[in-house]
Amino acid sequence: MSDPYARPSDPAKRHSAALTDGIDRAPARAMLKGIGLDDEALARPLVGIATTWIETMPCNWNQRELARHVRRGIIEAGGTPVEFNTIAVSDGVSMGTEGMRASLVSREVIADSIELVVRGHLLDGLVCLVGCDKTIPAAAMALARLDVPGLVLYNGSIAPGRFRGRDVTLQDVFEAVGAAAAGRMSNADVHELEGAACPGAGACGGQFTANTMATVLEFLGISPGGLNDIPATDPAKKDAAYEAGKVAMRLVRDDVRPSQIMTREALENGVAAVAATGGSTNAVMHLIAIADELGITLTIDEFDEIAARTPVIADIVPGGRFVATDLHAAGGVALVGRELLKAGLVHGDAPNVDGRTLAGVAAAVVETPGQEVVVPIETPLKPTGGLAILRGNLAPEGCVVKLAGHERLFHRGPARVFDSEEACFAAVKAQSIRAGDVVVIRYEGPAGGPGMREMLHVTAALVGEGLGDEVALITDGRFSGATHGLMVGHVAPEAARGGPIAALRDGDTIELDVTARELRVALTAEEISARLRGVVAPPPRYTKGVLARYAAGVSSASEGAVLR
Repeated sequence: MSDPYARPSDPAKRHSAALTDGIDRAPARAMLKGIGLDDEALARPLVGIATTWIETMPCNWNQRELARHVRRGIIEAGGTPVEFNTIAVSDGVSMGTEGMRASLVSREVIADSIELVVRGHLLDGLVCLVGCDKTIPAAAMALARLDVPGLVLYNGSIAPGRFRGRDVTLQDVFEAVGAAAAGRMSNADVHELEGAACPGAGACGGQFTANTMATVLEFLGISPGGLNDIPATDPAKKDAAYEAGKVAMRLVRDDVRPSQIMTREALENGVAAVAATGGSTNAVMHLIAIADELGITLTIDEFDEIAARTPVIADIVPGGRFVATDLHAAGGVALVGRELLKAGLVHGDAPNVDGRTLAGVAAAVVETPGQEVVVPIETPLKPTGGLAILRGNLAPEGCVVKLAGHERLFHRGPARVFDSEEACFAAVKAQSIRAGDVVVIRYEGPAGGPGMREMLHVTAALVGEGLGDEVALITDGRFSGATHGLMVGHVAPEAARGGPIAALRDGDTIELDVTARELRVALTAEEISARLRGVVAPPPRYTKGVLARYAAGVSSASEGAVLR
């Protein structure tokens, strides 16, 4: 009788052979056979399918279905799929509550949990299915950290809802809350809108953080070209998942690592994609965090340099007219790449996991005749990108201002200072914010929050009340990708770590000057220092658990809010 353990390993089992091969591994094989794997399956490379499915939002709702098709692609290409799940936190659901503090923290937990499963089970490759905001950078961070062959597939954008004859997104619901407070909408109107805005599976429909980061991943090359922008409910998404499984197996066979794909040039391409699409300011910290995992230094000033030379060419909400499903119908993300390549604004030779280059993906794009979502680079919507980096005596380490969705480059006004988002929202709801004010929300940074909450609850209410073009807002917290108006976030150092924003008082004159790239208060350095010496910071909101550990170890927003 032949020795059943003498079968040679598949050469592509570079990691899993140590888990499954030989008589010494009989106990492990016995357990794996208990879930239905046989000798043939265990002789193949083991490829993880990391899903972020969760029953708290529509954003990731279709991932169980997509995972079945990824499995089929892996099996048909000669691998054995190993599916596992990690967590997600919905920004849209938790917005404006204590729950929002968990959102950014979840990015690190997701990356860590993917890492632990892959390392703990010696997987040979990885496909990450992602949807809502933090799952996308978290998956890229995990792949960069592990450097095992793999890719990320976005499960797609939600379709727009229909409300009284027009397309709507979740952004409209947030702004409706402010409109109701101002008497411009009735409670019944808002209730009707909330029932129509999110018609099914998929992540938020504008160029908010999820779609921004999904776009970025195609420009980074870690997502197969053309697959991310297929909407969640499009039948073609299943085919995309199947193709992703096949691509992953080719990466495993050829031992193509994420570090070979996500290079310095690819990161610069990702920044250009954010600028050109008027994307979410959250992409700044997420790209810095991905670069950190790759051992590449990417600074916030590079975002300013790239955005300054990159025009806005995608007419997508919140700064434009269309939603993500319209971009797909127009021809997809590759249209943006094609236009940027025409002007030499991206590196066309950057590789993609699908075997092509960025230039190759762009050359293959099929543009829908008459589409208006992506305009020619020669006639951009704006001459420079959708964000800028400011410094000054209020933000020595920098801060981020979103430029898409408004035309103002300067604002000077009196400070209205709040030590939490809730306190500010109460003032907005009471209609005590006045035109000309500079609303300041502090102690909401990575450590001070902790978790650096997004301020969409406040910013949308201001827009809904009709003050979006009349006030400015600055915070050491973050903004949703759905935010528009003159809003400055990521102010660093944050208040909880002694940043100058902690010295502000009601009535201080603040100037926000985008052209000069400055955020300043009309105080001398001596006055700021004297005030800071007298500041008593609020006590930590959490003294144990994951949020307390996060607050103790998180870096500045200007460094990507990564854990050290």
